[in-house]
Amino acid sequence: MQSADYGYGLWTLAVLNSAVFILFAWSFFKPLNARDWRSLGLYSGFVVALFAEMYGFPLTIYLLSGWLTSRFPTVDWLSHDAGHLLEMLFGWKLNPHFGPFHLLSFLFIFAGFALLARAWPVLYRAQEQKTVATTGPYAYVRHPQYLAFIAVMFGFLLQWPTLLTVLMFPVLVIVYARLARTEERDSLQRFGEVYRKYMETTPALWPRFGLPRHVGTARDFR
Repeated sequence: MQSADYGYGLWTLAVLNSAVFILFAWSFFKPLNARDWRSLGLYSGFVVALFAEMYGFPLTIYLLSGWLTSRFPTVDWLSHDAGHLLEMLFGWKLNPHFGPFHLLSFLFIFAGFALLARAWPVLYRAQEQKTVATTGPYAYVRHPQYLAFIAVMFGFLLQWPTLLTVLMFPVLVIVYARLARTEERDSLQRFGEVYRKYMETTPALWPRFGLPRHVGTARDFR
């Protein structure tokens, strides 16, 4: 029997939301080469998988329905609000859109897009001048664009976790770290000692606020 609040099967909405968030990221990231397009493509795959379950077919809810119903018999798991799994599992009784995980997700998503927006102009100017980007977000991490995508995806996970996206997330983080290493090998060949010193003074992906920049190392992908 279908819930009165069954909010799935809305494939047009799934496509529109996927397109909006992909185009939004593209407008800030502006891919220039095959590596950039690969980065955007990974993020896009995650977004499509997310919205396909959020509005199309709730695969995660169906696969976990037996366990969820036995542990939380009072929750209508076919309702759309129940897709906010973290709010449901931690017993948030009010509107899940105002739950702690949902609100925290907005912080990560906003921070990720803001980081993309700030990083792109710095990188663009550096490429025009044929120099290493070391100002703005690049003063804190060597790969703010990858950190931004990770932050946005983590925000979506907090808001609407699914089995597929939970499995995809660590894989995508590893792929982004490998892309960063490949990018750095190219930069070392192009800029030599200048980029090597930059690697020694700036962390790769995780900023260390409040510490001197020299604490970062060329192997800092932790």
